[in-house]
Amino acid sequence: MIAIIGPTGSGKTDLAVQISAKLSINIVNADSQQIYKYMDIGTAKPTSTQRKKLKHYLIDQILPCERYSLNQFINEAKIAIKEIQDNNIIPIIVGGTGLYVWALLDDWKLPDVPPDMHFRKELEEKFEIHGKSYISDLFISELGKSQSENFDTNNIRRLIRYLEIIKSIGPEKFLSSTKTNNNDNLIFGLDYSKDEQELKITNRIDMMIKNGWIKEVENLIQKGYNLSNHSMTSIGYKEIYLYLNKKIDFVEMRKLIIKRTLNFVKKQRTWFKKTDNRINWVDGINNSDQIDLIKNKIIKYNNC
Repeated sequence: MIAIIGPTGSGKTDLAVQISAKLSINIVNADSQQIYKYMDIGTAKPTSTQRKKLKHYLIDQILPCERYSLNQFINEAKIAIKEIQDNNIIPIIVGGTGLYVWALLDDWKLPDVPPDMHFRKELEEKFEIHGKSYISDLFISELGKSQSENFDTNNIRRLIRYLEIIKSIGPEKFLSSTKTNNNDNLIFGLDYSKDEQELKITNRIDMMIKNGWIKEVENLIQKGYNLSNHSMTSIGYKEIYLYLNKKIDFVEMRKLIIKRTLNFVKKQRTWFKKTDNRINWVDGINNSDQIDLIKNKIIKYNNC
């Protein structure tokens, strides 16, 4: 498979659009927030113009009140890839959700363990009493510190689900289902320097707010969505929700969104390591020679 990966704001969609001017490609989205309908600005979905130029799959899949599992993503992404290939078009996976990217590229075989609602309720109650550190510490204690590094220990909903699976099949089997490495993929990585990231992220968030992010959250609230929906607790949506409900002021809202985004970028870099020799790191996506080089690599890979 072919993929374009990297942290938030690194230019993944722009690169895909530039490649599409030279090759017949379709995109399979690997961003866990872009699957939600009505959540466009804060998830940085491709614009309507970009989507007219370049077909995207797995965007606007579900309502903000619906749940979406990793197994669903893997299965639906594989269906999309086959459909694209059947049309003699090249599929390219694009996204910054490391869990989605590697689960698909490395063909994880997650056990189909049914929900344990009693255990889940117990963990949710512990979370309410002790906070998220209780759940993340429990997960780390189950897998060990080094083995848990690549998992997002801030995503409590997902950690609770992992703990359900671990309770059912044990940590060793859980890890073995997620730790295969496929070296046959062609992966392009984008990033920016740590020195520029705070300014870059701040400008990005200010632009999203200017483009109507607060109004977007107002519309979601009017449709009946609130913080009981997992989608509404994602970066920015939670903070804007609190602002609109007068729990925090605008300055605090903006500050918290920037902080959470920077923390998320840091986590993304644990998924997409510069030392990972499977990733071809790209500089200068506005350089036509660079785009031609990427195009030629894709053609060569696709003909192998």
